[in-house]
Amino acid sequence: MNWSTHEANRLYGISKWGAGYFSIDPEGFLTVSPLKDDVSIRIVDILAAARERGLRLPLHIRFQDILEDRVRRINECFTTAIAEASYQGRYAGVYPVKVNQMREVVETLMTAGSRYNLGIEAGSKPELLLALSLHTNGERLLICNGYKDEEFIRLALMGTKIGKKVIVVAEKLEEIRSLVALSKEMGVRPLIGIRIKLATRSSGKWATSSGESAKFGLSTVDLLEALALLEQGGLKDSLRLLHFHVGSQIPDIQVITRSVREGARFYAKIVRMGFPLEYIDVGGGLGVDYDGSRSAVASSANYSLREYANSVVYGILDVCNEERVPHPTIVSESGRALVAHHSMIAIEVFGRIKKLNTLKQISLSPQAPKVVRDMLEIRETLDAGHYEEAFHDLVFYRQQAMSLFDLGYLDLHSRAIVESLSWEILAEIGRYYEGKSRMSDEMKDLIAGLKDQYLGNFSVFRSLPDWWALGQLFPITPLTRLGEEPTVKGTIADITCDSDGKVDCFIGDGEGENQREYLWLHELDQRPYYLGIFLTGAYQDTLGDMHNLFGRMDEAHVVLDKDEEGGWYIEETLKGDTVQDVLEENGYAPAELVRSMKLQVEQAIRSDVVRPNEGMRILAEFEKALSQYTYLRVSDREKATEE
Repeated sequence: MNWSTHEANRLYGISKWGAGYFSIDPEGFLTVSPLKDDVSIRIVDILAAARERGLRLPLHIRFQDILEDRVRRINECFTTAIAEASYQGRYAGVYPVKVNQMREVVETLMTAGSRYNLGIEAGSKPELLLALSLHTNGERLLICNGYKDEEFIRLALMGTKIGKKVIVVAEKLEEIRSLVALSKEMGVRPLIGIRIKLATRSSGKWATSSGESAKFGLSTVDLLEALALLEQGGLKDSLRLLHFHVGSQIPDIQVITRSVREGARFYAKIVRMGFPLEYIDVGGGLGVDYDGSRSAVASSANYSLREYANSVVYGILDVCNEERVPHPTIVSESGRALVAHHSMIAIEVFGRIKKLNTLKQISLSPQAPKVVRDMLEIRETLDAGHYEEAFHDLVFYRQQAMSLFDLGYLDLHSRAIVESLSWEILAEIGRYYEGKSRMSDEMKDLIAGLKDQYLGNFSVFRSLPDWWALGQLFPITPLTRLGEEPTVKGTIADITCDSDGKVDCFIGDGEGENQREYLWLHELDQRPYYLGIFLTGAYQDTLGDMHNLFGRMDEAHVVLDKDEEGGWYIEETLKGDTVQDVLEENGYAPAELVRSMKLQVEQAIRSDVVRPNEGMRILAEFEKALSQYTYLRVSDREKATEE
C-alpha cells in the first residue's frame, strides 16, 4: 500500500475525534485550527516557540480560542433548536467549575460566555467563593449544587442579597429546612432549586451517578415533603429550578431523550401544583467522542451536538405542551463538552524497549538440551497449515524449559535461545492471525506481549488519571512523520516507578474496532519523536496526583491573532513544579533537607570518604537539583540507547 497522510488520518482517527480542530498538513505535521478556519498551526511550531520562552517537555498546551468556539457552538445549537421548534423558553448554559477549576480556563469561559450570559456552577464552598468573585453579571445564573452546610447556604444567600441570581439547589430535605430558617434570619428572599432522582439510568463509566440509588437528589416521596416544607415556610414562590443529572459522558442519545422527558414530567407536575418554576436544569452528560467512532461505547457518543440540543428542546416541548404548562428556560451544565478539546499534552519519546530483541545467530551443539532442539525444530518447520499445532507445541516446550531452568538443569545460554525462538515463532504466528477473530485467549495473551514499549517523558498518574483509574481512552498520535508509514506496534510507558504507569489501550481506526492494544509508531532515529495526547481538558488537570513526586507540567496558552506572524502567539506561559515545590507540598522543608545533606557531606569529608572539593560539588548539585523540573531532560542530550 502507498502510504499517505490520508492513511495516517484513517489510522489515527484524527478527523473523527478532532471535531474539525485537528488535522494533518501535506508535509505530515499534525496541525490545530482553533476556530476551524484557515488559520492552521503546526503543533511542533508551538513546541519550538515554547522552548524559546524557556518551557520544557512534557508540555501542557491550551488553545484558548477553542474554549470560545465551544461556548459559541453549544449556544448556537440550542438557539437553532429553540427557533425551529417554536419553543417559548430560552437557553441558559452554566459551566460547572469542577470540570476544570484552573483560573485561565474559567476566566476565558466567563469572558467568551458574556454575550450568551453563560453562568457558573459551584459544588463546594471553595468553588462557591470562586464563583461569587467571577460572577459579575446579574443576568447570569450561579447554581449551587452538592451537599451544603449552613455556612455554604449563608454564602449563597449573601450573593443573592447583593443582586446575583444565585440558585441554591437542595440535594436533601435538611437543606430545605436550612434554607427556610436562614432566609428568614438574613432577611433575603432566596432562589431555590430541587434536585430529583430519576428512574432513568445512564450507561458508560459514570452510570452509578444516575437512577434511584444515585448519591444526590430527592426521591418522589422526599420531593413531596420538600414542597410541603417550602409552602409551610412561606417560600412557595422561591422554588424556581428543577434539576436532574444522569451522569457524565453519556454515550447513548436514547438515555438523554428518556431522562429529559422524565425530568420534564416532574417539572410539569410541580408547576401544575402552583409552584412558579422557571428553569429546568438537565445537568451535564453531553458526551465527547474521544475515540471518533460515534458509537454508544464509554469513550464515545452516538450523537452530535446539534442532535443533543434537539433532543433536549423537543423532549421538554412535547411534555410541556401535553401538560399545558409554560415552556421553562433550559439550563445545561455541559462542562466536558466545553473544555475537553482545548487542552493537549505534548511528550517526547526518549527510548524504546524492543520485545523482539532476539539472538542474531543460533547454533546448537550436539550436547544442546532436547527442549532447545525441539524449539528450534518448531521454528524451522513452521508453515501456515500448522500454526495452531505449532503454537500448542511452543507453549508446551516453553513451559518445560522454564521448569528445567528453575530446577537448575538449563543454563543461561539455553534459556536465552528458548526465549529468542519463542518470540520469533509468536511473531510469525501473530502476523498470520492479524485481524482474525479465531485466536484463542491464550494465543492472544502471548502475542499481545510482542508489542514494543516506547518510553515517554511524562506521568500517567499526573496527566491521565481517568485512563489509570477508569480506562477512559484519549486520542494519542505522533505530531510529526505522519507522511511516513509507521511500522512498529507499541505501547507507551511513562517514567514513574509503577507497573501501572503505561498506556496500553488506544482508540481503533473506527472500521470494525473501537479500541486496540497497541499504537502504530515509527522507528526511532536521530530526530526527536513527539507524541500528542488530546482532549485532556476535562477533569485531568485537578484529578492528577503526584505519584513519584512528578508535579505540574510547564504550560503554554496559544491565542490567535491575525496581526502576528502565522496568525498566532503564546499569550501566557506557566512554569511547572520544581522538585522544591512538590517536596514543600508534601510537608518537607527544603532548607532542612539541605542542612541535613550538608551535615552528611561534612561527615564524609572528616571520614576521608570524599575530598573537600568533591564534597562541596556534591552539595552544590543537591541544592541545584531542588530548583529543577521534576521531569527528565531529554531534548538536550542523546537519546537513550534502544534496549
